[in-house]
Amino acid sequence: MASPTRTPDAPFGRMLTAMVTPFTADGALDYDGAQQLAAYLVDEQRNDGLIVSGTTGESPVTSDEEKERLLRAVVEAVGERATVVAGAGTYDTHHSVELARRSERAGAHGLLLVTPYYSKPPQEGVYRHFTAIADATGLPVMLYDIPGRTGTPIATETLIRLAQHERVVAVKDAKGDLFAGSQVMTATDLVYYSGDDTLNLPWLSVGGAGFVSVIGHVAGAVLARMIERHRAGDPAGALALYRQVLPVVDGIMMRAGGAIMSKAALGLVGRPVGPVRPPLVGATQEQIAELRACLVAGGVKLSDT
Repeated sequence: MASPTRTPDAPFGRMLTAMVTPFTADGALDYDGAQQLAAYLVDEQRNDGLIVSGTTGESPVTSDEEKERLLRAVVEAVGERATVVAGAGTYDTHHSVELARRSERAGAHGLLLVTPYYSKPPQEGVYRHFTAIADATGLPVMLYDIPGRTGTPIATETLIRLAQHERVVAVKDAKGDLFAGSQVMTATDLVYYSGDDTLNLPWLSVGGAGFVSVIGHVAGAVLARMIERHRAGDPAGALALYRQVLPVVDGIMMRAGGAIMSKAALGLVGRPVGPVRPPLVGATQEQIAELRACLVAGGVKLSDT
C-alpha cells in the first residue's frame, strides 16, 4: 500500500509520533483503541506518520502476533492518509528479519530498526545486522540510533556505509550529536529525524526533515506548525513554538519515561489508553499532578472529566 506522505526529502512524512500501545484494563491489547488513537493522532494532532511498536509502544512486552495484528489495525485505520512505520528491530538479527517480513505482509509502509541492544556488538556486527534486515523486504528503512538505551551508538562511518543500501533512507536520532549527524547528512543522502523532543528545533536547524516525537501524542499539532514555520523561513515563529512546548517535554520526557507519561497525558486530555505492561508501572498521583501542571503551562487543553 502506497502512502501519500512520502517525498524524497521526507520519506516517512515530517511529523510522526511513536504511538503508545493501548491495553485494556486487564492488560490485553486493545485493537479498537489503537485504531481510535491512530485516527486521533492523524486527524487532530496533525501527524502524517506513526511509529507502531517502537519504544513508546512497549514493543519488548508485546508478542510477534500482537505486533502484527496491531500493525494491521493501524494501517486499516489511517494507512491511506499517513505513513505507518513498524518497529522491527531487536537484539536478534534472525528474529528482526522475521519481524520485518511480517510487517511487510501486514501492510507497513516502512521499518524502524533500533540498534541491537544488550549484547553491544562491534560496528561490523551493527552493519551486518541492519543490512540483513534491509535485504529481507522491499520496505524503506529508518535506523534508530539511541545509545542511551541500546548501549551502542551507530558510528558515523557505519552510517555512511549503510547509506549505500538502497532501502536505508533515514535515521531517527536520539544520540544528540548534531555535529556527527551533520557530517552524515553532508556525506550521504540519509534523511534525519529528531528522535528526542528536547532537540526538535535544533535538528531542523541543521537539516533535519522532521520529528519522531513522543509529546506528539498531545502536542503534535503545535510541532507540525513548528516544522511549517521553519520551512517557511520564519525562525522566530518556529522558536516561539519550540519554547511553548518545553513544559510538555519536561512533563512527559523528563520524569517517569515516555510510555508511562504519554499514557498519563492521554488520559488527561480525555483519550485514555489503559495501563502499561510490567515491568513498567503507571504514573503516581504525584507524577500526574506534576504532569497536569506541565501540560497546562504548555497550552495543552485538558479534559473536563
